[in-house]
Amino acid sequence: MRRIAVFASGSGTNFEAIATACEQGAIPAEVALMVCDKPGARVVERAAEHGVEAFVFAPKEYASKADFEREIVRRLDAAGVELVCLAGYMRIIGDVLLEAYGGRIVNIHPSLLPAFRGAHAIEQALEYGVKVFGVTIHYVDATLDGGRIIAQRAFEYDGGDIEELEPMIHAVEYPLYIETINKLLKKK
Repeated sequence: MRRIAVFASGSGTNFEAIATACEQGAIPAEVALMVCDKPGARVVERAAEHGVEAFVFAPKEYASKADFEREIVRRLDAAGVELVCLAGYMRIIGDVLLEAYGGRIVNIHPSLLPAFRGAHAIEQALEYGVKVFGVTIHYVDATLDGGRIIAQRAFEYDGGDIEELEPMIHAVEYPLYIETINKLLKKK
């Protein structure tokens, strides 16, 4: 069985979609580890509900980013993880993780990159007035949302309501991430 890790910082809806897809056989893998940098995040409960081992940490308890990334790498290695999937992990990946897992870390972003990089992409796109929204899955490198693009999917939306738009983005994110993880695992 192939082994993946999912990193998240918040509610974990993308984690839920990936874990469920693995359990149902839609992804021929298991989520071997969930990594979260926010001890009170809902994704921690979701991991427990799916019986997924979780490494939950508070970055401030470590002397440096390199220190907590070394611990993450140790846990990824111990779990036999082949692919790391960022799913709302709101922390920039540093050199330690990139050196250990470079080319095996992917991220999902709620815009059609290279437009609207960073944490507030949906709000930025709405403020700009775009009419075509979308999702991008890309390899993670040392740049902010700048790694090589793997997949994108777009849809039209002519409204201005974030509460209406976010579920539309999720409806695109979940299947696209599952399809992409499958393709990546088949390549390896």
